[in-house]
Amino acid sequence: MMYSQDRQQMRQIFLVVREKQQAREPLSPMEAIIGQVIDQHPEYHPLLDRKESLEQEFSGQNGQENPFLHMALHISLQEQINVDRPPGIRGIYQTLASRLPDLHQAEHRMMECLAQTLWDAQDSGTPPSEEAYLNCLRRLL
Repeated sequence: MMYSQDRQQMRQIFLVVREKQQAREPLSPMEAIIGQVIDQHPEYHPLLDRKESLEQEFSGQNGQENPFLHMALHISLQEQINVDRPPGIRGIYQTLASRLPDLHQAEHRMMECLAQTLWDAQDSGTPPSEEAYLNCLRRLL
Protein backbone atom coordinates (compact mmCIF):
# COMPACT_ATOMS: atom_id res chain seq x y z
CA MET A 1 0.00 0.00 0.00
CA MET A 2 2.77 2.46 0.88
CA TYR A 3 4.54 1.73 -2.40
CA SER A 4 1.36 2.47 -4.30
CA GLN A 5 0.99 5.83 -2.55
CA ASP A 6 4.62 6.72 -3.25
CA ARG A 7 4.24 5.71 -6.87
CA GLN A 8 1.19 7.89 -7.29
CA GLN A 9 2.89 10.87 -5.64
CA MET A 10 5.90 10.48 -7.92
CA ARG A 11 3.71 10.26 -10.99
CA GLN A 12 1.74 13.30 -9.83
CA ILE A 13 4.93 15.37 -9.87
CA PHE A 14 5.37 14.68 -13.57
CA LEU A 15 1.77 15.68 -14.29
CA VAL A 16 2.09 18.89 -12.25
CA VAL A 17 5.29 19.88 -14.04
CA ARG A 18 3.66 19.21 -17.41
CA GLU A 19 0.68 21.40 -16.40
CA LYS A 20 3.02 24.19 -15.27
CA GLN A 21 4.96 23.96 -18.53
CA GLN A 22 1.81 24.29 -20.57
CA ALA A 23 0.63 27.24 -18.47
CA ARG A 24 4.11 28.79 -18.71
CA GLU A 25 4.29 28.97 -14.92
CA PRO A 26 7.65 29.23 -13.17
CA LEU A 27 9.30 25.97 -12.15
CA SER A 28 11.45 25.22 -9.13
CA PRO A 29 14.99 24.03 -9.92
CA MET A 30 13.96 20.38 -9.50
CA GLU A 31 10.83 20.92 -11.57
CA ALA A 32 13.01 22.45 -14.29
CA ILE A 33 15.06 19.24 -14.43
CA ILE A 34 11.87 17.19 -14.62
CA GLY A 35 10.59 19.55 -17.31
CA GLN A 36 13.71 19.03 -19.41
CA VAL A 37 13.23 15.28 -19.24
CA ILE A 38 9.57 15.69 -20.19
CA ASP A 39 10.61 17.88 -23.13
CA GLN A 40 13.00 15.16 -24.31
CA HIS A 41 10.09 12.72 -24.47
CA PRO A 42 7.25 14.20 -26.52
CA GLU A 43 5.91 10.67 -26.98
CA TYR A 44 4.88 10.78 -23.30
CA HIS A 45 3.07 14.12 -23.46
CA PRO A 46 -0.37 12.60 -24.17
CA LEU A 47 0.06 10.32 -21.16
CA LEU A 48 1.10 13.23 -18.93
CA ASP A 49 -1.96 15.20 -20.05
CA ARG A 50 -4.31 12.55 -18.58
CA LYS A 51 -4.92 12.22 -14.85
CA GLU A 52 -5.93 8.60 -15.45
CA SER A 53 -2.27 7.82 -16.09
CA LEU A 54 -1.67 8.00 -12.33
CA GLU A 55 -3.33 4.59 -12.02
CA GLN A 56 -2.16 3.04 -15.28
CA GLU A 57 -0.22 -0.21 -15.06
CA PHE A 58 2.76 -0.86 -17.32
CA SER A 59 3.43 -4.59 -17.48
CA GLY A 60 6.60 -4.59 -19.54
CA GLN A 61 5.04 -7.19 -21.81
CA ASN A 62 5.36 -6.78 -25.57
CA GLY A 63 8.04 -4.14 -25.05
CA GLN A 64 5.69 -1.87 -23.11
CA GLU A 65 7.82 0.57 -21.16
CA ASN A 66 6.86 2.39 -17.99
CA PRO A 67 7.28 6.05 -19.02
CA PHE A 68 7.34 7.26 -15.42
CA LEU A 69 10.15 4.87 -14.54
CA HIS A 70 11.99 5.81 -17.72
CA MET A 71 11.87 9.52 -16.91
CA ALA A 72 12.79 8.89 -13.27
CA LEU A 73 15.86 6.96 -14.41
CA HIS A 74 16.89 9.95 -16.54
CA ILE A 75 16.58 12.23 -13.53
CA SER A 76 18.48 9.84 -11.26
CA LEU A 77 21.27 9.48 -13.79
CA GLN A 78 21.54 13.25 -14.28
CA GLU A 79 21.80 13.74 -10.52
CA GLN A 80 24.52 11.08 -10.31
CA ILE A 81 26.48 12.76 -13.10
CA ASN A 82 26.11 16.20 -11.53
CA VAL A 83 27.60 15.07 -8.20
CA ASP A 84 29.89 12.40 -9.72
CA ARG A 85 28.44 9.70 -7.50
CA PRO A 86 29.36 6.93 -7.77
CA PRO A 87 32.84 8.36 -8.28
CA GLY A 88 33.84 8.21 -11.92
CA ILE A 89 30.35 8.27 -13.44
CA ARG A 90 30.81 11.81 -14.79
CA GLY A 91 33.92 10.79 -16.72
CA ILE A 92 32.20 7.71 -18.11
CA TYR A 93 29.30 9.87 -19.22
CA GLN A 94 31.57 12.43 -20.88
CA THR A 95 33.51 9.72 -22.73
CA LEU A 96 30.38 7.90 -23.84
CA ALA A 97 28.68 11.14 -24.88
CA SER A 98 31.68 12.05 -27.04
CA ARG A 99 31.30 8.76 -28.91
CA LEU A 100 27.57 8.90 -29.57
CA PRO A 101 25.48 11.27 -31.70
CA ASP A 102 23.75 12.95 -28.75
CA LEU A 103 23.63 13.16 -24.97
CA HIS A 104 20.19 11.61 -24.79
CA GLN A 105 21.45 8.45 -26.45
CA ALA A 106 24.35 8.28 -23.98
CA GLU A 107 21.91 8.57 -21.10
CA HIS A 108 19.75 5.77 -22.49
CA ARG A 109 22.74 3.45 -22.71
CA MET A 110 23.76 4.28 -19.14
CA MET A 111 20.21 3.92 -17.87
CA GLU A 112 20.25 0.27 -18.91
CA CYS A 113 23.05 -0.29 -16.38
CA LEU A 114 21.24 1.68 -13.72
CA ALA A 115 18.02 -0.26 -14.25
CA GLN A 116 19.88 -3.59 -14.19
CA THR A 117 21.69 -2.64 -10.98
CA LEU A 118 18.43 -1.66 -9.31
CA TRP A 119 16.74 -4.82 -10.53
CA ASP A 120 19.57 -7.00 -9.21
CA ALA A 121 19.44 -5.25 -5.83
CA GLN A 122 15.69 -5.69 -5.57
CA ASP A 123 15.93 -9.31 -6.66
CA SER A 124 18.65 -10.12 -4.10
CA GLY A 125 17.24 -7.94 -1.32
CA THR A 126 20.54 -6.09 -0.99
CA PRO A 127 21.58 -2.47 -1.56
CA PRO A 128 22.60 -1.61 -5.13
CA SER A 129 26.23 -2.41 -5.84
CA GLU A 130 28.18 0.65 -6.97
CA GLU A 131 30.97 -1.65 -8.14
CA ALA A 132 28.66 -3.71 -10.36
CA TYR A 133 27.04 -0.52 -11.65
CA LEU A 134 30.38 1.07 -12.56
CA ASN A 135 31.59 -2.17 -14.15
CA CYS A 136 28.49 -2.23 -16.32
CA LEU A 137 29.01 1.41 -17.27
CA ARG A 138 32.68 0.83 -18.14
CA ARG A 139 31.67 -1.97 -20.50
CA LEU A 140 29.80 0.64 -22.55
CA LEU A 141 33.05 2.42 -23.43
